[in-house]
Amino acid sequence: MEPRDEIREKIDSLDQRILQALAERVSLAREIGQRKKRAGLSIIDVAREHAVLRRVIEKAGQLNLPEDGTEAVYREIMRLCRNVQMDQVRVGFLGPRGTFSEQAAREHFRDKNATFEERPTVSDIFRSVKTNEVNIGVVPIENSNEGSVVITLDLLSESNLMISGEIVLRVTHNLIVKPGTGLGDIVEVASHPQALAQCHHYLEENLPKAELLETKSTSAAVKLVAERDGVAAIGTELAAQIFGMHTIAFNIEDSQENHTRFFVLGKEDSPPTGRDRTSVLFSVQHRPGSLQEALEVLSKRTINLTKIESRPSRGKPWEYVFFCDFEGHRKDQNCREALEELQLKTVNLKVLGSYPRAQ
Repeated sequence: MEPRDEIREKIDSLDQRILQALAERVSLAREIGQRKKRAGLSIIDVAREHAVLRRVIEKAGQLNLPEDGTEAVYREIMRLCRNVQMDQVRVGFLGPRGTFSEQAAREHFRDKNATFEERPTVSDIFRSVKTNEVNIGVVPIENSNEGSVVITLDLLSESNLMISGEIVLRVTHNLIVKPGTGLGDIVEVASHPQALAQCHHYLEENLPKAELLETKSTSAAVKLVAERDGVAAIGTELAAQIFGMHTIAFNIEDSQENHTRFFVLGKEDSPPTGRDRTSVLFSVQHRPGSLQEALEVLSKRTINLTKIESRPSRGKPWEYVFFCDFEGHRKDQNCREALEELQLKTVNLKVLGSYPRAQ
């Protein structure tokens, strides 16, 4: 046996012992989690985690291990153990797999014990949360370039679900191909029409002769790349990973200031954090100055209005429902008093939820 083969066998044997030790640690963490739940204690013990990390870093130095790398490994181990202690969260997102909606959901819940389930439409996400098929739904609400997603606004007005969080995701587009394919091999570029339009300058400069193919989603375009030669797709890194494709150019979008905002939906909104936003909808009487009177309720209390948008009121031609976002939590005294007065100056005021502002 060659020396390197002997070393590899030792490494394989050691990997088995590491995995066995990890399984034992996870099993113990699960048992501790069950005891905490029975005692009504919090799953997360920050002081305990910090103490463990301090010991790990100290021991790493004694063993001549790189402290930063060892700490990073242990943080992941602790995250894994924390996740098995927590109840699993089922998150519904707007499919298909590999789109920005899934990327947003996974980034927002990356530190949670979560599973992710695609749904074909925004309506299906609302229905799935309402019927408890999933615990949480992630839906797009607006894009900084394209504007609001009107189906989401309309369903919020009809539903009893609450907004419990928001996600802001910068839209980045990548050129994705089969492994081994170069720019010179590309004869067609496929993607959603918006993505193609948002990468116009890159395509014009680098692939001026390529035919453009429109698909239903960026994910569908990446799937097409896996099925046909000579085709490139504009899509997400997540889609490239899912279909086993290769990214040859990153961030090819014309504008770096393209963001999509998502709402996190549940049966309840979130408790105050000190950095919150509240979303409401209301109508006003059909007379001059009624909207101004309603908004003065916020301005005189120096509550910052961050968004206002109107949608046609169903069943009342030429009348409108107003969607508003403002800073603060509905349970804060200032906001609570504003909502009480707003109730008197509007028609059908509905609080859609208070939630932490996206960072």
